[in-house]
Amino acid sequence: MSTAFAESPIKAQDEDQHYRFEDHPILARQKQQESNARSYPRRIPLALKRARGIHVEDVEGRVFIDCLAGAGTLALGHNHPVVTDAIRQVLDDELPLHTLDLSTPVKDRFVQDLFAVLPPALSAKARIQFTGPTGTDAVEAALKLVRIATGRSTVLAFHGGYHGMSQGALSLMGNLKAKTPLGALLSQAVQFMPFPYDYRCPFGLGGEAGVRANLHYLDNLLSDPESGVQPPAGIIVEVVQGEGGVIPAASTWLQGLREITARHRIPLIVDEIQTGFARTGKLFAFEHAGIVPDVVVMSKAIGGSLPLAVMVYQDWLDTWQPGAHAGTFRGNQMAMAAGSAVIRYIEAHHLVQHAAEMGQRLRSHLLALQQRTPQLGDVRGLGLMLGVEVVDPAGQPDVQGHAPHDGALASRIQRECLKRGLILELGGRHSSVVRFLPPLIITAEQVDQVARIFARAVESAIVQR
Repeated sequence: MSTAFAESPIKAQDEDQHYRFEDHPILARQKQQESNARSYPRRIPLALKRARGIHVEDVEGRVFIDCLAGAGTLALGHNHPVVTDAIRQVLDDELPLHTLDLSTPVKDRFVQDLFAVLPPALSAKARIQFTGPTGTDAVEAALKLVRIATGRSTVLAFHGGYHGMSQGALSLMGNLKAKTPLGALLSQAVQFMPFPYDYRCPFGLGGEAGVRANLHYLDNLLSDPESGVQPPAGIIVEVVQGEGGVIPAASTWLQGLREITARHRIPLIVDEIQTGFARTGKLFAFEHAGIVPDVVVMSKAIGGSLPLAVMVYQDWLDTWQPGAHAGTFRGNQMAMAAGSAVIRYIEAHHLVQHAAEMGQRLRSHLLALQQRTPQLGDVRGLGLMLGVEVVDPAGQPDVQGHAPHDGALASRIQRECLKRGLILELGGRHSSVVRFLPPLIITAEQVDQVARIFARAVESAIVQR
């Protein structure tokens, strides 16, 4: 095995070990003092003290395989040496840690490293904007950019989409749970379109017929003077909807979307916040379809585990004025150094290919389990971004013949995985999709272990029904 994928020094425990979760004093204080808006601790009640590679250790000394990985942020896992060395070098060199948007050698190197891995058709005429250090601020910047450049205000988004939790980005969200309590949002100029969710096609068709109907609907909406929808400033899309349930868009649909947006002169914004940097088996998810977006927003893995977000866009959109988008913490030097280290490591160690191979290995395990488990309705995703939609086979099937969502069973599966030392997250409609987002450095042996734990957790959860 390559030293690039050496085992973590944190010793994995027996995968048959069943953990009991009691309230540690740290967890008790968190429950008492932190906001009611906290989310992950409710489903993953852990207080972590150490982490390395794909493993984390809690304050009780229990070890877990982390297949959440900071919601995809930890491309190289926890505390990878190339990341920690890059951070230490910034400190040892006494580089300024706070620079607003002033340039430094570290920042320049990061930009050159990023542009070197962008498709040439994009990088040749690209501009970059460093935003506030979150993906949602990069989305806000993208909305501002296209509205200024086009002089329009409406934006088209998709059912099931997730682009962040700020007011503008929240307007683009498909899920109603976080939006409904707010009533009217700051921006109402958003029109939602059906996403090509093949397993539950919004047109009840699926396959290429569903793709064709979807594209025809969009093209007709943009062409029809009676559609009631104003010409949009942009269309924003995820190649794989993450929080929406790990739903990949067909390449033919993305190619059609690019053709339609180009013909109607509408900027296409691709959200690569969770899919970027080898996660899907391509460096960027849009490369699966061979398209070139007008705007790409990036965060999560781009900072090498530290907060960083950028927007890269084609230069014809660069019409906004100085100061049109700003942010105090857009000059994180340690994140840029770590980001450069991650980009170079991904390239040098062929992690794009590795993610594709390990994703196919895990997918094969999940498909085999699905064959003997009718509660696993759909296995989908790209690379190491996979999801399993949990269903109730006794429920009323939909128009495509698929059983209804079973969020309660998905939740039990998640708990049973955690008891056995595997951290997974849920997503999708009714939180019925179990999501796999392991670090890209996961080995074949570790993939097999994850699959074994998941299979036993599924069996246990079904028995409890």
